[in-house]
Amino acid sequence: MRNTIVVTGGAGFIGSNFILQRMQEKTAPIINLDKLTYAGNLRNLGSVAEDRGYEFVRGDIAERALVRRVLETRLPGAIVHFAAESHVDRSIRGPEDFIRTNVDGTFVLLEEVRAYWSSLSADEQKRFRFLHVSTDEVYGSLGPDDPPFCETTPYAPNSPYAASKAASDHLVRAYHHTYGLPTLTTNCSNNYGRFQFPEKLIPLMILNARDGKSLPVYGDGKNVRDWLHVEDHCDAISKVLQGGRPGEVYNIGGWNEKRNLEIVETVCELVDEMAPRLPRPRHDLITFVKDRPGHDRRYAMDARKIERELGWKPKETFETGIRKTVRWYLENDEWVRGVTSGSYRQWIETHYSS
Repeated sequence: MRNTIVVTGGAGFIGSNFILQRMQEKTAPIINLDKLTYAGNLRNLGSVAEDRGYEFVRGDIAERALVRRVLETRLPGAIVHFAAESHVDRSIRGPEDFIRTNVDGTFVLLEEVRAYWSSLSADEQKRFRFLHVSTDEVYGSLGPDDPPFCETTPYAPNSPYAASKAASDHLVRAYHHTYGLPTLTTNCSNNYGRFQFPEKLIPLMILNARDGKSLPVYGDGKNVRDWLHVEDHCDAISKVLQGGRPGEVYNIGGWNEKRNLEIVETVCELVDEMAPRLPRPRHDLITFVKDRPGHDRRYAMDARKIERELGWKPKETFETGIRKTVRWYLENDEWVRGVTSGSYRQWIETHYSS
């Protein structure tokens, strides 16, 4: 067994940021296993593509033979499992892909990792880690005065996406308690930052505001989310991978509860400041659209456990993080054009045509 890390879904938003961060630190070779669905983008990793410590393998985590081959030939010391379908709206329109990837794919991955781990020496088994990256959405919705989600909050998923992630979380837990596989689970709040596919709230609003297009906000815009800069999230994952206790869950949050409407208004102000002016303020582009089914009202994360046990705290405030994010999207138009073609435009038209 080597210190190599296999990262599933490493061409996606969070996975690619994690790989870039780890490659900069030069702590371990990285194998990126990614199916390259619509949200996967190898251009995110162009700066490390030729690095001897990085390798890309195209494939599906649900393909058992491929997963087995990667494990047996690369001999990793850890798996960091990002690969997932992750957009709530898509899960409402087509839940089957979410079950296949998030549930069936995680099951196949766990089975093959268990077989590989069982073949290791006792010392190698002790050092091995399987880190499963999940979401705060498995906990359901909070009332305005409810305390934030903690690691013992009962699961209450309200969308097909959240239910599929909850199922994968339970599988990971079961493989630790039944087979002794040294697993770790992280549940994070809403991420934002560079490389996020523009179906998600913040990049969608930045790009629409830049172009003078409508800014669609669900319902009354008062749904609350806890916002976490992606680089802080990746740093937290590294801390859990290095020092987390096997079998444990760690909630990762930014301590930044914001209403969706507040997010959109902040984006408007920053785009007005950084991009060419329009005839009217971009705030005037905000429109309210019919709320989506099962739209959770509030998420908030209690991240005191990871702070207490591993010494992690977010470095970015929302004010610093959102400014960096808006600037990145405005300055990286080639990347934006590369991901906002064809299927993406068709999806936007289908979803926001009303």
